[in-house]
Amino acid sequence: MEGPLALMIAAAGGYLLGSIPFGLLLTRLAGLGDIRAIGSGNIGATNVLRTGNRWLAALTLLLDIGKGWAAVAVVGREWGFLGPLDAGLIAGMAAVVGHNFPVWLKFNGGKGVATALGVLFGALAPVGAAACAVWLLVAGTLRYSSLASMAALATAPFVAYWLGATPVAMAAAVLALLVIARHHANIERLFRGAEPKIGARDDG
Repeated sequence: MEGPLALMIAAAGGYLLGSIPFGLLLTRLAGLGDIRAIGSGNIGATNVLRTGNRWLAALTLLLDIGKGWAAVAVVGREWGFLGPLDAGLIAGMAAVVGHNFPVWLKFNGGKGVATALGVLFGALAPVGAAACAVWLLVAGTLRYSSLASMAALATAPFVAYWLGATPVAMAAAVLALLVIARHHANIERLFRGAEPKIGARDDG
């Protein structure tokens, strides 16, 4: 299957996969209530960590990364489900949109960092690895999770372009814009000097 129909199916499938709110589901199954009622109110691993359950946060992180990777891998050229790699990239970008704006939660989801990293790993592993390295560097030195996330995603398009993967670079640029847009409140706090650092009561 190729052409516009394939891309539409890829986008719809990626969105539905990305919209699975693993953080919310896992915390409820663990008897920890609604994750949206604590911390930043997001459904991602960072907020799950605020419950004090590190294993649950780690599992949420892995599942959120996994759904981004799966969106690319299942639809992408490697598995040949819907044809060309660009269909996989469409599915990956749609998965991040699904995580950020899940239909099941009235379009109020997370920030898409882990899912975007999963997409990058699925599209071109060195790009995902480079983004993770930047996250670790920025988080380890400046101690701002939000800044590390934005820096990691902003770096990815340049790494992909340098590797000669123009379609991946374009998709990575879209992902960077999506993630940075979802961090608008964090950006405001960073400029005010009010953004909590990693380990503080609310690192956004």
